[in-house]
Amino acid sequence: MAGELEPGWNAILGEELTKPYMFSLKQFLVQEKEAGHVTYPKNKEIFNAFNITPFDNVKVVIIGQDPYHGPNQAHGLSFSVREGITPPPSLKNIYKELTTDMPSFKTPQTGDLTKWAEQGVLLLNATLTVRAATAGSHQKKGWEKFTDAAIKKLADEKTGLVFILWGAYAQSKSVLINPDNNHLVIKSTHPSPLAVSHGGFFGSKPFSKTNDFLEKMGKNPIDWQI
Repeated sequence: MAGELEPGWNAILGEELTKPYMFSLKQFLVQEKEAGHVTYPKNKEIFNAFNITPFDNVKVVIIGQDPYHGPNQAHGLSFSVREGITPPPSLKNIYKELTTDMPSFKTPQTGDLTKWAEQGVLLLNATLTVRAATAGSHQKKGWEKFTDAAIKKLADEKTGLVFILWGAYAQSKSVLINPDNNHLVIKSTHPSPLAVSHGGFFGSKPFSKTNDFLEKMGKNPIDWQI
């Protein structure tokens, strides 16, 4: 595992990196490589969510579950794919909701959400790595403990954040969110094609709700246009 954490995050989570579960996780990742498995994202991009969105800059948290497991897709940000890669179905549905929620939004050709991350949107997957073509392959190896610690630190040490929880898995993280710190928690079904067919995602207006709340908290809203 390569890549150092941004200094603010390192001050918050550095101790987690020294715990036994992280040592076991590192061993697992080495074993994956020794067994000849390709894993995503690249080592230097594993901590991209943290390094592009420093702790002090976080205003919004969007929680995903796993990195994309196709070639050249994952680059360390939940729901985001590299420049030049066709947006996956879930992201297309996110864009579709944006076009109705924020009428000025124009559907982009890119699926790279780095611009959101640079504005304080922490695009955090619960599991930060995955074996190629094998969804969920690195779950329950330790990553969830690490990312849970990050969510809890944010919720405990900051006030007035927005947590966007799409789907049952992301919503399970709500137990980590301190109810006394004036956070906004937005919940709906997941934007994946199967989930949206059951209703609840389209029309949920998470983006305008986020910006309305940020402005009430005296913070700059997010420019969702990419």
